[in-house]
Amino acid sequence: MLKKLIASVREYKKDTLLSPFFVTMEVLLEVTVPMIMADLIDRGVEVGNMDHIVRRGILLVALALCSLLFGVLAARASARASAGFAKNLRLDLFHNIQNFSFSNLDRLSASSLITRLTTDVTNVQQAFMMFIRMGARSPAMFLFAMIMAFRINSRLALVYIGVVPFLAGGLAWIMFRSYPIFERVFKTYDNLNLVVQENLRGIRVVKSFVREDHEVEKFSDISNALYRFFVKADRYMAGTMPLMQASTYACMLLISWLGANMIIAGDMTTGQLMSMITYTMQILMSLMMLSMVLVMISISRAAASRIVEVLDEVPTITGPADGVTEVADGSIRFQNVLFSYTGDASSPCMFDTDLSIASGETIGIIGGTGSGKTSLVQLIPRLYDVTKGAVLVGGRDVREYDLTVLRDSVAIVLQRNTLFTGTIAENLRWGNADASDSELEWAAGLAQADEFIDRLELGYDSHIEQGGTNVSGGQRQRLCLARALLKRPKILILDDATSAVDTATEAEIREALRREMPGTTKLIIAQRISSIRDADRIIVLDDGRIDGTGTHDELLATNAIYREVFESQTKGGDFDVNG
Repeated sequence: MLKKLIASVREYKKDTLLSPFFVTMEVLLEVTVPMIMADLIDRGVEVGNMDHIVRRGILLVALALCSLLFGVLAARASARASAGFAKNLRLDLFHNIQNFSFSNLDRLSASSLITRLTTDVTNVQQAFMMFIRMGARSPAMFLFAMIMAFRINSRLALVYIGVVPFLAGGLAWIMFRSYPIFERVFKTYDNLNLVVQENLRGIRVVKSFVREDHEVEKFSDISNALYRFFVKADRYMAGTMPLMQASTYACMLLISWLGANMIIAGDMTTGQLMSMITYTMQILMSLMMLSMVLVMISISRAAASRIVEVLDEVPTITGPADGVTEVADGSIRFQNVLFSYTGDASSPCMFDTDLSIASGETIGIIGGTGSGKTSLVQLIPRLYDVTKGAVLVGGRDVREYDLTVLRDSVAIVLQRNTLFTGTIAENLRWGNADASDSELEWAAGLAQADEFIDRLELGYDSHIEQGGTNVSGGQRQRLCLARALLKRPKILILDDATSAVDTATEAEIREALRREMPGTTKLIIAQRISSIRDADRIIVLDDGRIDGTGTHDELLATNAIYREVFESQTKGGDFDVNG
C-alpha cells in the first residue's frame, strides 16, 4: 500500500527528502541549547564571569536563529511536498476512474469515489506532512535528547527508562482501540455523501412531494452516527494528554528529587540539573508528538487503504495494445449473445441474442421496462462486455478495436443525458472539439435545437448551468442530440432520446436524420410507436429475448406484444397517425 502511495510523490521527492533533513538540523541545534545553558549557569552565573555569560549568550542567540531558519525551511519544504503529493494523488485517482468501465463504477459507488477524492486524500495529505516533519522530528528529538541526558548523568537518566515504556505502552493501546472506529467513520462518510448527492440531484422531486422533513431526518441520522463515532474515538484520544502529563510530572519530580540529592553530594551541578529537566520535556514531548503522528497515521490508514483500492482497481474493459484503428462501416452483428451485469452466466438479463443490422439501416427497438433495450445497445460501444457470444461492428469483434476508435464511431443519446457547465457551443463541441460555427449550426439544425438557440440573447454563447438545469427537458435532449451528431458517427443510438420532445418536432428530427445521415446506422429505442413506425425494421424485446422482428405492418399482423402496445397507444390518443 505504501509503495502505491509513494509513487504519487514524483517531482516532489526533493522537498520530501529536504524536509526531514532540515528538521534534523533544527533538532540538533535545539538539543545543544540546554548544554550551553548549563555551561552558562555553572561557569558564568554561579562564578560571576560576565565575559563567559556574554559569549555563551551570543552563541545561544546564534543557535536560536539558525534553528529558526531550519524550521522555516522545513515548513516550506513539507508544505510543498504534501500539497504536491495530494495533487498528484488526486490526479492519479481521477485518471484511473476515467478508465473505469460501468462495471467498475457499479461496484464503487459515485458517493464513495467522491469521498476518496476529497476527504480521504486530505487525511492522507495531513498524515504525509506530519510524517515527513513530525515523524522525523520526534525520533530525532528523542534520540539526541536521550544521548545528551546520558552524557550529563547516566544514573539520573535511568529515570526515563522506567517512564518511557509506560507512556509508549499507553499510547499504543489508545491507537489500537481507536483505529477500528476511524474505519467505520469513513464508511459513514460515504453514506453521508450519498444522501447529500441524492438530495441535491433530486431536489425538485423532494420539493414537489414535500419530503424535506424526511430528507432532513435521513441526513440527521447519518450525522448523528458520525457524531457518535467521533465521540467514541475521542474518549480514547482524550487519554493521551493525561497520560503525557502524568509521565512528565513523574519524570520531573523524580529528576528534581534525585538531582537535588546529587547536587548536595557534589555529583551534579545546578546547570546540569536544569539541563536534565529541559531534556525531560524534550524527550516526553517528542513521544507526545510521535503519538500525534501515530494518531494521524491511524486515521489516514483507513483512508489510504480506500485510496489504494481505487488505484488498484483494474478496468474490466480495456482495448488491445494493437487494436484495430478503423471501423469499416456501421454494420452490427449479435452472435449468440448472453449478457449479465454481474458477469454470472447463470443470471443473465439477455438470452441467446442473434441479430444482424446492415450499415445505414434504421432499427426501432421497443419493449417493456426491464426487457433489455438499453442493455442491448450498451454492448455495441463496449460500455459493458458480453458474458458469452460476440458483438461485431463493421465485421470485427468489438473487443478487437482500439477502445477510443470504437467509441468515436458510436454516438449514444440517452433519455437523461448530461450537459456540463459552460456555453452551448462548449457543450456541443464535446462531439467534435474542432467543430466550426457552421458545423455547430448544422448539428443544431438537424436536432431542431436551432429554433430555441436563435431566440437566446447570446445564442451559442449562452451559459448552461451544471446538468442543464436552466433549459427545459426537451431543449436538453435536442442539445444532447446535436452534440452526438457532431461526431458524424457510423452508428447513432437514440435511447428514448426524444421522450421530452413533442411529436411534430420529433417527426422533423427523424426526417432530418433520414435526409442528412443516410449512411449512419440508427438504433432508436422508444416507448411511442410513432417514433419508430417508419424504421426499416422494428425489434420487439421481452424479458431479455427478441420476441419479434419486422416492419410496422408485419409486426401488427404477427406480434401480440407489438399489437397490444399499438392498440393501447391508439386508444389512449398517444399515436400520431401522421408520423
